[in-house]
Amino acid sequence: MTAPARRAFRPRRRPRGSCSNGEAPTGPWPGAPLEPTGNPMIDGVGPASWAMRTDEPDVGFDDRKPKIVPLRVATDFWVATEDPNPVGMSVVGADGLLAGTCTDVWVDRSETIIRYLEVEVPSNAGPKHVLLPMGLARVVTGIRSSVRVASILASQFADAPTLRNPDQVTLREEDMIMAYFGSGHLYAKPSRLGPWL
Repeated sequence: MTAPARRAFRPRRRPRGSCSNGEAPTGPWPGAPLEPTGNPMIDGVGPASWAMRTDEPDVGFDDRKPKIVPLRVATDFWVATEDPNPVGMSVVGADGLLAGTCTDVWVDRSETIIRYLEVEVPSNAGPKHVLLPMGLARVVTGIRSSVRVASILASQFADAPTLRNPDQVTLREEDMIMAYFGSGHLYAKPSRLGPWL
């Protein structure tokens, strides 16, 4: 019996200057840094990049149901009465302008934690629902109760990734959402690019 023949690994070479998304090399040499060519928060370059994870929702170990769902689906969860409920609050972008209204809270059923806020934002095609990562939101209570977002401007909410299914989020969609909102710390305003000194 003979061992199967082994094939040598040969990496595929991309033609010089070709890239997969909306990016272009900053120089003619191999390994030159890439810079976005269009909207950097959508192009998937640098802090806006995401992994091509499976396009299925993360499921619970015990019941095999999607873990992260809105409260309208997870009816056995609620926001504690001691905590501010963001549903109905205005969502304000980094520029201080109104981005939309919080319409629901998304919970992780296995971790019992709020993961996202669902925000209804105006767009050219009518109202659009996007998920705002809770880690990048600040709920402010008082006379002007609102949800504040420092990472992106109000107008940029309309370009945020949307969900294929309005009642669950896939692993890939989570990566795209986190990349979009997280990249705003660098790409939301031109003044955020470049050196600080």
